[in-house]
Amino acid sequence: MSVDRSTVVRVAHLARIRVAEEEVDKLQGELNSILGFVEQLAELDVSNVEPLTSVVPIAMKKRVDVVTDGGIPDKVTRNAPQAEDDFFVVPKVVE
Repeated sequence: MSVDRSTVVRVAHLARIRVAEEEVDKLQGELNSILGFVEQLAELDVSNVEPLTSVVPIAMKKRVDVVTDGGIPDKVTRNAPQAEDDFFVVPKVVE
């Protein structure tokens, strides 16, 4: 994949970055270098590589995934401008 001048200008516009005309060629080269490196990474075979959560071998702390109401609905809604039956009351937004 290769980036041309118009793509650099469009990406800069979408990112709300002001790019001077004399910088476009330099940025085009940099973006093409980055994309070339990404293409090199895509060629690697990572099918036998385990996903990592850390570079240091540690055991993940796990808990049972159980849905609860938290047990403190009165504390949760205490600072709400308006609450009813442990729910937040909000104005209707659909017309």
